[in-house]
Amino acid sequence: MHSSITAAYLARYRSLARASGAAPAGLLPLTGAQRRFLITRHRDPHVRTDVVPLFFAFPRGTVDPARLHRAAVRLAARHPALRGGFTVLRGTPVLRPGEPSVEVARIAAGAAHRPDHPDGPARAALRRALLERPADGPALRLLLAAGPGDEEELLAVALDHAACDEQSLGLVTEGLTVAYAADDEAPGVVRDDGVEAYRAAVEGQLAAEANAVGEAARAHWAGRLGALAEPPRAAGKAGAARSTGMLAERLPAVTGAARGGVFPALLDAVATAAHRLGDGGGRVLALGYPWGGRPAGAAPVLGCFLNTLVHPAPPGPPRDLDALGAAWWDDLDHADTPYDEVVHAARSAGAGWSGTLDGLLTFEDLHRRPPLVLDGVTGREVHLAGRPLAAPLAVSASHGEDLLVRLAWDRERHPQAAAESAFADLLATLRRHLGAAAV
Repeated sequence: MHSSITAAYLARYRSLARASGAAPAGLLPLTGAQRRFLITRHRDPHVRTDVVPLFFAFPRGTVDPARLHRAAVRLAARHPALRGGFTVLRGTPVLRPGEPSVEVARIAAGAAHRPDHPDGPARAALRRALLERPADGPALRLLLAAGPGDEEELLAVALDHAACDEQSLGLVTEGLTVAYAADDEAPGVVRDDGVEAYRAAVEGQLAAEANAVGEAARAHWAGRLGALAEPPRAAGKAGAARSTGMLAERLPAVTGAARGGVFPALLDAVATAAHRLGDGGGRVLALGYPWGGRPAGAAPVLGCFLNTLVHPAPPGPPRDLDALGAAWWDDLDHADTPYDEVVHAARSAGAGWSGTLDGLLTFEDLHRRPPLVLDGVTGREVHLAGRPLAAPLAVSASHGEDLLVRLAWDRERHPQAAAESAFADLLATLRRHLGAAAV
């Protein structure tokens, strides 16, 4: 019997690699997060929550699609996660490297604004194209759209989440910038295909996942999550949200000592919003957030190395920030425990919880992500509503020159007025915790 889910996966992967007779670079292993994405889409080919999109506005005519395609191919040639494809062989998720898996296309935008797409035809066209991505579509898609008379065109940079996480988006923006500028190079010239660096990083992550499974980790998560219960299933609303809305607010950037309190403050603010929306029914909510990164010393490779941690959120008024921060730091001591093992630990403690999340929180420090610059023009990042969600609500926070906070929610489950009230509570909780830094 294997001691962990990770150990069992490694045994299956190694057996498959031997049986296939593939060269060492022919099949590559996957992290726990990558395996969950593949298993989810294998069960539901229509899932669209496993795409990471960025959107940039450029003056119309700035971007040359042919040159952008050459840059994308050059970037993909250096990253195994952007070549070939993620697949499931004999029940085992793997990466099979091959040719660059990229698409660059100009998307036709409608001529008129429609009531169901009040933010313009270009945004509506990109939203529709991203939703229509085939399950076996390319790992990197670069889509351009501009409506009639628009002075700007929008560029969507959309990645398979198995190929990229929030902490490695900078590799994509920087890589595209460099490759676009170096267009005099032949796209086929690759000095390092990155296979061994990718393999080493993934195997290091898998070792960390396997080492994190033990009695101490099980006891920690059992104690933290033993009170969770399965959320009620809305009638006819199974699966990912297909119709979503978004609210956004810019707050001043938090500096100095207060910066360390931003994330626990966000956790409590998301909990406040989730309880306000009313699906909880007095339950302790399960809020998920990605955390982690490549193992120490690993090369900067593309892939998803983040684990999803779970934060229990009981009903009630906002909690003390110091207590929140202390509990959060305790969780980070066990952050490598694979998600499936965490769910198992919670259930062993009596939780009637299958692992379904009530809400999601993502946080990005924009100072760590280089801008996207094409032909000397820096793209202005914009945000589009309508992305499918894997939970009833999702909060995204980006900390750069300011703190941009966005709430996305399932419109089929929650009306606009309820979402607006929840967002107001979320912002009020942030201001309460962060004080003058978030007025």
